[in-house]
Amino acid sequence: MELFLPFLLLIFASFFQGTFGLGMKYMNPMSWESWWVIHVLVAMILFPMIWAYIVIPDLFDIIASSPKDAIYSAMLYGFLWGIGGIMFGVSVPYIGLSLTMGIVMGLAGSAGSLIPLFQIENATSQPSFPYIIGGLIISLIGVAITAKAGIDRDKLINSSSKSKNILKGLLIAVTCGLLSSLLNVGFANAAPIAEKAQEFGVITRNSSLAAWVVVLWGAFIMNFSYAVLLLFKNNSWSTFSLKNSLNAYKWSLIAGFCWFAALGVYGQGAALLGEIGPVIGWPILLGLSLIISNYWAYNAGEWDNAQKPFNKLLIGLFVLIISAVVLGLGNSV
Repeated sequence: MELFLPFLLLIFASFFQGTFGLGMKYMNPMSWESWWVIHVLVAMILFPMIWAYIVIPDLFDIIASSPKDAIYSAMLYGFLWGIGGIMFGVSVPYIGLSLTMGIVMGLAGSAGSLIPLFQIENATSQPSFPYIIGGLIISLIGVAITAKAGIDRDKLINSSSKSKNILKGLLIAVTCGLLSSLLNVGFANAAPIAEKAQEFGVITRNSSLAAWVVVLWGAFIMNFSYAVLLLFKNNSWSTFSLKNSLNAYKWSLIAGFCWFAALGVYGQGAALLGEIGPVIGWPILLGLSLIISNYWAYNAGEWDNAQKPFNKLLIGLFVLIISAVVLGLGNSV
């Protein structure tokens, strides 16, 4: 019963993680960079700090009294994750969205789990170790099957299109996947900040929010700086005030809310699972969110006239559910 709440939180987090990308379909008539400035302000600064400050009134005192090396490393990992996020968009034109998503989700899920795992003392002797490794392998298989389904669908829809410079796209996607894992590594390494919050009387579940605030400072610096650079490069400042842009503003706020809601709720679930939380919770979050995002894609008609690839997708999603079950068992032994 003690596992019910943390895994329920992980399911809720997966819903938000799999949903936030819907907002990116409604950027027009704003430019990507103007939309992104608003999005990251909401997702990485305003919403995290407001939520954290409500449940942690001593937030800034806690951060100020936390170990400086934990603060700097958490921000650094967040900054590096931001580079990975930008590289995602660069990779897609070379190898397509489905293959990019498969590589990134697979590497981000596995590396984001394994790095914190091996930072735990005597990790390989833990009873949960075989379950974690087995769950990650199953998760990688599930991601690979869903990526192949997406590739097959894309071939049916765009039978004449051919990717240029596939090797370059693959290298970018692999780098993106490894860097994308660092968001969770930053969260795991910000544990001393969460522990300091608990010393101030903050409950375990909410202490994770203090850690996220610091990690996302680094992520915001990277994302905001890149978007502002593009605003100057493309001279696209005027897109902030275009007519009929209210809908784009609305969706940037909704996407920003969903994006951090995913991380905030995930952090609460991972905190309740203890030291092993980021190791088990992260691949579960990414695996289940892939199921949610494909559900929205199916509703939007993206799998119409692609029955065979869709059947393959269902197999991949089923494998991802099995991986979540195996990883969950790892926390019960």
